[in-house]
Amino acid sequence: MARVEIAPEVADDLDRILDHLLLVEVEDAASRVSEIIAAVAVLEFNPLIGRLTEGGKRELVIGLGARSYLALYRYIPELETVFVLAVRSSREAGYTSRP
Repeated sequence: MARVEIAPEVADDLDRILDHLLLVEVEDAASRVSEIIAAVAVLEFNPLIGRLTEGGKRELVIGLGARSYLALYRYIPELETVFVLAVRSSREAGYTSRP
């Protein structure tokens, strides 16, 4: 079982997502953000589930369609730790600058 560490910048990502959902008047905006956080917990038991991206990072696809998001993370097997680096909507062009 891996430990999941969430980078402090992910809070900014979740705030941005929540702000957007509130702007477009989504009824269950807060619960959507909670769903994103809960989905990241799967990495504790399945750290290699995400698709491989550049630099050894991975992306976890969360949800479907208009409700889909991507969590960028790196798994370090030697530490048995998943570092969640960023979260974005699947419709966004890319992540904000992250290592």
